[in-house]
Amino acid sequence: MTQTLNEEEHKKAREAIMIHVRKVVPYALMIAVASGLYLITQIFGEISEDGMTSFQILLSIKAFLALWLGIRGVNQKLFKINPWVFKSHFFPFSFVVIIILLSQFMYL
Repeated sequence: MTQTLNEEEHKKAREAIMIHVRKVVPYALMIAVASGLYLITQIFGEISEDGMTSFQILLSIKAFLALWLGIRGVNQKLFKINPWVFKSHFFPFSFVVIIILLSQFMYL
């Protein structure tokens, strides 16, 4: 956009897009967390006497990180509670990256 629009037009276009993103993305993330909670009950499996498998351990870590993101999102969107700590987007984004990386290691 910055190549075809001047600075003022770019600001207006970006804000117009962000208005719609702010309305849709939080609810989509809440649906993703809710469906993830359901799926973990279907996929996790039984814990053997030897302990959890590496798949179950990685899935548990992913579930914890996703729950943290989900609780943070619900608090922000529905209850208008801003995060007390980690107010930047870097920390939640790093959780998403970690979740993606864990997904790659789960099936090794």
